[in-house]
Amino acid sequence: HSSYSKYYAILSAIEACLGHLLKRRAAGFLRSDKIAALFTKIGKVYDTAGEVCRKVQEQLQQQADLTRTQSMGHEPLRRQGSSTTSRPPQPLSAQAIKHIWVRTALFEKVLDKIVQYIVDNSSKYYEREALMHDSVFGPILAALLVGPCALEYTKLKTSDHLWTDPSANELVQRHRIHGAHRSQDTIAGRRPALGIRKRQSSGSMSEDRFAASAREYVESLHQNSRTHLLYGKNNVLVQPKKDMEVLQGYLSLHQAGDNLTLKWTPNQLINGTLGECDLEKSIYWDYALTVPLRQIVCIHCHHPDCGGTLVLVSQDGIQRPPLHFPPGGHLLAFLSCLETGLLPRGQLEPPLWSQKGKGKVFPKLRKRSSAARLIDQDSNGEEQTAADYVFRIVYPGYHYDATTFFFLTSIPLKMLCQNMKRQIVSRAFYGWLAYCRHLSTVRTHLSALVNHNIVPPDRPCEASGGLSKEVWSKYQKDCKNYKELELLRLVYYGGVQHDIRKEVWPFLLGHYKFGIGKKDMGQIDAKISERYQKVMREWKACEVIVKQREKEMQSAIFAKLSSGSSIDSHVLRLVHRDSTLSNEVFMSVDEPDTGSQETPSAEDSTPTMTTLVPTAALPPEERPLVEFDSPDSGLPSSRNYSVTSAHSQILFEHRRRPEHGGGRGGRGGGQDSRCAGGASGLSDRGQSLTDVDNNVSFEQIELLDIVALNLHRIDKDVQRCDRNYYYFTAANLEKLRNIMCSYVWEHLEVGYVQGMCDLLAPLMVILDDECLAYSCFTQLMKRMSQNFPNGGAMDTHFANMRSLIQILDSELFELMQQNGDYTHFYFCYRWFLLDFKRELLYEDVFAVWEVIWVAPRISSRHFVLFLALALVTVYREIIMDNNMDFTDIIKFFNEMAERHDVQHILKIARELVHRVQSLMDNK
Repeated sequence: HSSYSKYYAILSAIEACLGHLLKRRAAGFLRSDKIAALFTKIGKVYDTAGEVCRKVQEQLQQQADLTRTQSMGHEPLRRQGSSTTSRPPQPLSAQAIKHIWVRTALFEKVLDKIVQYIVDNSSKYYEREALMHDSVFGPILAALLVGPCALEYTKLKTSDHLWTDPSANELVQRHRIHGAHRSQDTIAGRRPALGIRKRQSSGSMSEDRFAASAREYVESLHQNSRTHLLYGKNNVLVQPKKDMEVLQGYLSLHQAGDNLTLKWTPNQLINGTLGECDLEKSIYWDYALTVPLRQIVCIHCHHPDCGGTLVLVSQDGIQRPPLHFPPGGHLLAFLSCLETGLLPRGQLEPPLWSQKGKGKVFPKLRKRSSAARLIDQDSNGEEQTAADYVFRIVYPGYHYDATTFFFLTSIPLKMLCQNMKRQIVSRAFYGWLAYCRHLSTVRTHLSALVNHNIVPPDRPCEASGGLSKEVWSKYQKDCKNYKELELLRLVYYGGVQHDIRKEVWPFLLGHYKFGIGKKDMGQIDAKISERYQKVMREWKACEVIVKQREKEMQSAIFAKLSSGSSIDSHVLRLVHRDSTLSNEVFMSVDEPDTGSQETPSAEDSTPTMTTLVPTAALPPEERPLVEFDSPDSGLPSSRNYSVTSAHSQILFEHRRRPEHGGGRGGRGGGQDSRCAGGASGLSDRGQSLTDVDNNVSFEQIELLDIVALNLHRIDKDVQRCDRNYYYFTAANLEKLRNIMCSYVWEHLEVGYVQGMCDLLAPLMVILDDECLAYSCFTQLMKRMSQNFPNGGAMDTHFANMRSLIQILDSELFELMQQNGDYTHFYFCYRWFLLDFKRELLYEDVFAVWEVIWVAPRISSRHFVLFLALALVTVYREIIMDNNMDFTDIIKFFNEMAERHDVQHILKIARELVHRVQSLMDNK
């Protein structure tokens, strides 16, 4: 990573090699930056170095402009959650500017070439004794730089502000390599966090207040009128957390009145290497130490001869992170300053010894040993001095005699034990209380997401094998062999064997009910077939007149255009609406939409006018009022209305009138059958467009307009529906169109929305029966229709997803908040809309859908939420390690589509459901 400390160490080492015995002429007589002078001089004769010089000048100019803009207070505003592709360039840190020449050459992957050029022409730039002039060391340095120049440094921006992060495949490979060397706790083993701890960021504190507090803290580390600086030492090492690299920092001891305070501050907060990055600053602020010495009881010193390690122990028995001093007697110097600062009220016990010519020294104490070893040591005249020391900080009384000495010195120990006991009990109680309150919150927010009755995978038998052909055959022979819940349990934990999916899926989707006989199944199929054929006749009859109207409308338009006369506003409005309104909720990446630019012909059923009448030329009242955004970008919009604007409301109210029949069962005697009859009659008579408008009622004209619009959209999507899958030949695509048109005919108040073909296609592949697929698709849409823009389920999914991650993985939730706050979870929009159909291979879609269908009876009605959470959990470490923001996570999951391990994701999803169910039962 570009902010890694070892990365800057490499840059410093390279600059030291390049600057060794550089000739004054090459380094510039008046220039303080020798590296800049060297690169500038080489850039005049070497094109590669010249290109680096040009990019460095651009970066420096950008930094100057950015500094000027910020000083004037014109900080560009950016909407929260907006795309990051248009972010302004971020200011470089002081370290980056210091090494900008070598840094830029390294990022451009040409540093090795430039160094090799310098080695080849070293006599022009270096003295004879210089490292670069050496015939061995110079070429070795150039060869060693080939490796670093081949690396990609993440989270860096090029001059056009585009991210240069690695691809999703590379991120997964990196995680597999590094993940093998570190232990990872399974998510099932974690308990929910007792609270969500938020670091301070720019969202909770203004930049001015943050900068002021940082300045005040750094100034307090130095001598001032309020506090006296007793001791200060840099490069003292501290390991703030386990499994974290050691940090260097500045250790200081301050005295204010009778109070002593010990402070340790990471170097990153002092030397300004972080620039203005508030996030990184907030992380390092968490690692800074401020310890009042009044709270410290004991000081442990280990190995003082090798620099030494100092451990502070508080009154409650808690140890502070160890402080590692560099070699050179710094630990002894710190203890000497501490002992001086404690006087006159306190002291170290045992005290440091004073030795002539050396000052303070560690007391020479014998190691404790057995009596026998002590006798042997005395007999040999040898002594073993201690290598580790324990000092107590005591505050003795000033007036006491020999009889009360033991009593006075024992009081602090008794108080210490009582305080520790009280604090341990208090912490345990408040921890338990916080956990109970947290569990109550969990139950409030998540109780409705899962079934409270846990169905185990191993009772009454192991269900991991799924619903096999043998089990299904036994059930068909006698329904009493297996209960319905047992069959659903087998499907939930193991799926359905592929050979019997065609038989099982109608039961899972509700076309058949479990337990019915073959005779009843035949009757149901006959009713569905009769209904399907009836609906087919209705919409096909309406389609005839729609095509007739479109042809006559098209002929009338071209006749008037050729004669130069104006076009009727009614005709223009119908054509324009048909050609411009879009139902798309996904952007097509396979082919451009050329439907509005095709040359009209006699066979064309979708007339167009966009090239003839632009939108701006229409009166304001006739312009389209609906826009449609694509959630492929992760940003669903409430403007994604399905089809019809006000016309669907007119139709819906008209079809609900009592005189037109009641409900869908009486559709043949209602508005649709009347429209179908009128359509067939009109097509038989071959009436002109004007005659149709005169003889058909206004409601029927609106109905024909809506049908025409939906047919156009269905034809458009059917032709591009999974065209690369072997099943979808021309004949099967025609069946898919028939089913889609039949469903939309029965649900014109909703109409067709892009994505419905994606839901129908897997059913067609498995069932391979037009009537059966139609019935099953109708059952499926009872749940899925609420996910489309006319329903309200999507907002509920986002809110529930937010609650789930906030409770089950607060660390990941905090990362999402800090990196642009994408806890709206819009990147899950396509997952929920299509039940992950576009994220998985076809074979995996079958397995996932089966589990989703049976989950409401077994574990949860919202199983798709746990699938989405499992998908995020699988790549959690990659998201965390690469500090992904909203754009990064959308790009990552788009690249990972159809490459997921579905069985592993299903397993994690089931574990997450069980985890929430266990929380409900407080197990």
